Amino acid sequence: MAIRVMLVDDQVLLRTGFRMVLAAQPDMEVVAEAGDGAEAIDILRATAVDVVLMDVRMPRLDGVEATRQICARPAAPKVLILTTFDLDEYAFSGLKAGASGFMLKDVPPGELLGAIRSVHSGDAVVAPSTTRRLLDRFSPMLPSTVVDPEHKEIERLTEREREVMLLVAHGMSNGEIAAHLVLSEATVKTHVGRILTKLELRDRVQVVVMAYETGLVRAGGSGSH
Repeated sequence: MAIRVMLVDDQVLLRTGFRMVLAAQPDMEVVAEAGDGAEAIDILRATAVDVVLMDVRMPRLDGVEATRQICARPAAPKVLILTTFDLDEYAFSGLKAGASGFMLKDVPPGELLGAIRSVHSGDAVVAPSTTRRLLDRFSPMLPSTVVDPEHKEIERLTEREREVMLLVAHGMSNGEIAAHLVLSEATVKTHVGRILTKLELRDRVQVVVMAYETGLVRAGGSGSH
């Protein structure tokens, strides 16, 4: 079944360009378009969508708030934030709101298509190291920079899962974590899956965000077990 994509951007020309690129793919279909977040939410009530390409700067309802409302729904589509500037506060806010990643609007078509496929399969499309750069920059906006030993979310994890979470937050891939902890990659993948389930997170990007919010990782890259 083709990946059902929704384009949300107030620039008609940009939507047209994206639609042409996606229409040429045998495994993708643009099923809806919207000019702002409010229209997107209305359309999603009646249209089945797998991946939303979401602009951030739009009239009426911006992409960050639209992402927050969409991701709060049960069986929500995955959201991929499109932004004009790398490391901008909208990208950070979008990740916090539940987006599975962000990309620059001028990304090469091949990378955009790869990102849509990755998001659809459940992966995050922004490298954890990039996410960490975002969080390092905007860490003053986070509620806590001190580890709270009583933090309920982290308490759900075993010591090993907490160790894996810390390495994910430091930008390591499953393969790198496996080598570091002398585990099989399959075992690491299982640990990451359990972390996502226990903490009710959508993907690795959200793991990094929570690691910063709970103080497990501090701005600048230091961490605590």
